[in-house]
Amino acid sequence: MATTLTGWAQNPTPNGNGNAKSKLEAARIAMITERLNLSPAQAEKFWPLYNQFAQERRAMQQQMLQTRKGIDMQNLTEEQSKKLVRAHQKFKQDKLDLENKYVNRINDVISARQMVALKKAEDDFRKMILNRLEQRKRQQLQRNQMMNQREQRRQQGNN
Repeated sequence: MATTLTGWAQNPTPNGNGNAKSKLEAARIAMITERLNLSPAQAEKFWPLYNQFAQERRAMQQQMLQTRKGIDMQNLTEEQSKKLVRAHQKFKQDKLDLENKYVNRINDVISARQMVALKKAEDDFRKMILNRLEQRKRQQLQRNQMMNQREQRRQQGNN
């Protein structure tokens, strides 16, 4: 899993073939499978349910992003603000309904202890990815600073 994450962190944007996305997905699956200690029988039933849940959750998130797209958050009218608040409340309720629907289905496949481990694994994975992205951003900033310093020294040498 660490190798997969390292590869993804080195190239977080898909290069047309979805390689980074597939590496990220493989790392997520490995982490969840390991943390939940899924038996083969559980994994066979769990992953189709979980993937369907994740797909529906992503679709909901995309829909919310579309709602916010093109809105100047600094200059909202009262009507736009009301619409956005209603959309956000609906999103939260729909998300809760979706979670309830799948918790019941998934709970038929894994234990309550594994359900708790699933939530922790999802949170840990998200934090790990955000940390890797932040680390990559810092490294890129350091490289840019070094390049700028070299360019400045080169220019000073030419004067």
